[in-house]
Amino acid sequence: MKIFAHVSWLFATIIIATSLIIMILTFHILPRPYSRKLAAWLIRIGIFFTVEVEGKEDPKAQMFLLNHQSNLDIVVMETITTRDITWVAKKELFDIPLFGLILKMPQDIAVERESKTSLIKLLRDAKRTLKTNRVITMFPEGTRSTKDTMLPFKSGAKIVADANKLCVQPIVLMQTSKYYNTKTYYYKPGRIKAIFLESFVADKNNENWLSDLRNKMQKVYDNELANNPSHR
Repeated sequence: MKIFAHVSWLFATIIIATSLIIMILTFHILPRPYSRKLAAWLIRIGIFFTVEVEGKEDPKAQMFLLNHQSNLDIVVMETITTRDITWVAKKELFDIPLFGLILKMPQDIAVERESKTSLIKLLRDAKRTLKTNRVITMFPEGTRSTKDTMLPFKSGAKIVADANKLCVQPIVLMQTSKYYNTKTYYYKPGRIKAIFLESFVADKNNENWLSDLRNKMQKVYDNELANNPSHR
């Protein structure tokens, strides 16, 4: 079974890489954001996973916040919304061949951890993005967690949302690492669930809204895990 899972992972990874190349080749041909949406749908169809959506996207949302377990999280998000997304990612990812290019071409936002200068750049880039009606999308954990407990949320999302009084919509993704995991070279087709929670306007006077949001998202995750046997 492990050998089959590893072979499936290699197949899925080849499909993902091919789809990213197609995105690069079509970026200046298709209107934005269709080259990225095309690549995401090719991955979703090509590696045979489906998405169940619960709740509704707020068309007024200016920021999406998601928990992060797998590379599939980006694909899921790109295929459940038609909005033009600006991903916020750590600077190191922009230097990776191929993957870095698909972040640079649409002018996604790079952040450098533990850098005050990077924070100023993040705020400046966020304002630029908002003027183009793109949705700032972040993984507030800052990195992937393949376990069922979300990591503490980093302050960057709150700083950006508070500074611009953004309409924020949280989204809980269920166990995406169960289907595609680069650490264990594992993949299997399946049905991923994405849960849109109610949106809210960021209030800088509420110092705890980000940590409270993390607790709320964790509770939704735990309840879904406990009540839906398909996630186990």
